[in-house]
Amino acid sequence: MKFKPKPEQVDFTYARWAPVVNCVLKYQNKILLVRRSSSVNFYPGYWNGISGFLDDQRSLEEKVQDELREELGLQKSKIKSIRLGEIFHQEEPKYKKTWIVHPVLVEISTDTVRLDWEAEEYKWVTLREAKKFKLLPGFEEVLRNLFY
Repeated sequence: MKFKPKPEQVDFTYARWAPVVNCVLKYQNKILLVRRSSSVNFYPGYWNGISGFLDDQRSLEEKVQDELREELGLQKSKIKSIRLGEIFHQEEPKYKKTWIVHPVLVEISTDTVRLDWEAEEYKWVTLREAKKFKLLPGFEEVLRNLFY
């Protein structure tokens, strides 16, 4: 499945700089990791939070809500809080790209999720357990930024 931008979206697929949101979902004392599908353009097979391009005029909160609904089937009513961490740049020579990462901590009231095509598997893990996974480059920085 290939990304097809809507009329109001910017396509950052081949852009040198790309603003993205990377959401870490927290339920009780665990965080959600998803293994990226082999069908995605960037980092297939890596474990990550819920991420997406900041590619339109919606607010960060609206973008987070949309990503969670699209990728996990989570409704706005299940979101307890959304907190933006410190934005940072993640260089990626492999893709000739600099990601402008907006780390976001999202506390939710359920651990029930339904994956769409962008992820193949998910696990609820502790922060310590997360470090044992093949994490997307920069995701450890997202976790440090939000939890340490």
